[in-house]
Amino acid sequence: MTTRTPPSRDHGESDRIESAAAYMADQLCRGFVHHDRREREASADAFAAVDRLQFAHLDADEARKAAVGYVDALWAKDAVEESCRENGTLDPDALASADWSRMRAALERRATVAGIDPRYAELTTEAWIEHKIGGDYWTPMMHAQMIELRTALQDSTYPDKPRHGQGGFGPEPTRYVLGNELHDTRQWEQARETMTPYFRRIAEAHGDDLLTAYDAVGASDSLVSDVD
Repeated sequence: MTTRTPPSRDHGESDRIESAAAYMADQLCRGFVHHDRREREASADAFAAVDRLQFAHLDADEARKAAVGYVDALWAKDAVEESCRENGTLDPDALASADWSRMRAALERRATVAGIDPRYAELTTEAWIEHKIGGDYWTPMMHAQMIELRTALQDSTYPDKPRHGQGGFGPEPTRYVLGNELHDTRQWEQARETMTPYFRRIAEAHGDDLLTAYDAVGASDSLVSDVD
């Protein structure tokens, strides 16, 4: 095993890395905010902005298709939830036995386009179902994000822990689950701050290629000021 050492960068480049990471975290949160508001196209735009930067091995059209797969999965999830709602309340038993195949198929499309291990779709489906029925959603979610992150980093050895504590999925997938909890409680600024180091890891790995793509899209306004 090896210990990861971030490349040496000058102050200006480090600032750009941090700015790009914050932008990606912001766009991720915006994607979920637009989903909550039922703004499908805006949600796809935000998630596509993230995928365009985090998946450096994809071109812009492929990144958009990957993001649309994710958005399609979110809307398919919502449709299942609505079919399992009684008097305004979700029925856990109905959710557990519902047909989630459309949602899973959309996640599979995302995985195929982005070159993510197919287990990502299976694990994310499990996580989303468990999240709604009150089960352990965090374990499959962290596992799924470890798989996605390996693709983003183009590093199949992540988390590449240098010591004997080899259990777990790595710090970045753990941050992702915390971000999800903050989403549930609508603490968007904390979610953005939590996810910035997740994307910093990716930005550091891609370096100049990601910064060039980031410079082409520019910066985002603060998330806090425009979230209900």
